[in-house]
Amino acid sequence: MGAFSIDAENFEWINGSKDDQEDLCLHGKAIAYIGNVKLEYNATVSATALYLLKTLTENHIINTDNQMLPCCGFFYIPNEELNNVVISGCPNGIDWSVIHDGDKVILELEDGTKESVAIEDYRKVVYNFADKVEAFYNSCSPKVLPKEDFDRNGYLAFWNEWHRRRQENSVRLT
Repeated sequence: MGAFSIDAENFEWINGSKDDQEDLCLHGKAIAYIGNVKLEYNATVSATALYLLKTLTENHIINTDNQMLPCCGFFYIPNEELNNVVISGCPNGIDWSVIHDGDKVILELEDGTKESVAIEDYRKVVYNFADKVEAFYNSCSPKVLPKEDFDRNGYLAFWNEWHRRRQENSVRLT
């Protein structure tokens, strides 16, 4: 089976600070390896983490929705139950496909390069990345939630979906 890893460094909020009570979207330098291919991008890593969590149970097709390493992820569109969110941003970023195939996922880059990864190995990498992003949120001052219902509900739906997807197998990895 192939290799996949993803990490992020230099976490910051849009204004460049290490703590901002009003900024809801975390940024950082994301570095992913798919096989021998290194992908680097200054991304909205909070959106990346949720997108990765979604790929644990859903396929993601390159260039059809969001980018896996998006430039922006500033507009949350919640569903009525506040348990799922669509994140909208600009069209810039780096993307790849994640296709489920039995007990593995196939990661495919824009140039057609493919890497097959065991689902359990993939899940560990995704959980570690999501946990690292969430730990940074938790190390910061509590967020001041938006006053407008739509914006507040979008942020709440973001975390509701995150926690639901993260807890599906309720295994904390270190």
